[in-house]
Amino acid sequence: MIYHPIAKYLMCSYAYYVEANPLMSDAEFDQLATDILKDWDTIEHQHKHLISKHDLEAGTYLGKYPTIVKGAVASYRSIDNE
Repeated sequence: MIYHPIAKYLMCSYAYYVEANPLMSDAEFDQLATDILKDWDTIEHQHKHLISKHDLEAGTYLGKYPTIVKGAVASYRSIDNE
């Protein structure tokens, strides 16, 4: 399954910070943040406004998570466990 970088960032943040059950390693998460920063000006996503460049530079996101993100993590975990 392929996820948009913004969606993936929010999903991985939610899994790590809220569920305390990461979807990827810290190194992979840091690389994702770096990749998003590099392409920031050209990336379009409905939830981009939730993330700031500062969040990406800090490698953390402690903002609000849309319901769709929570559902996507649950769905990902159910598919991953099949």
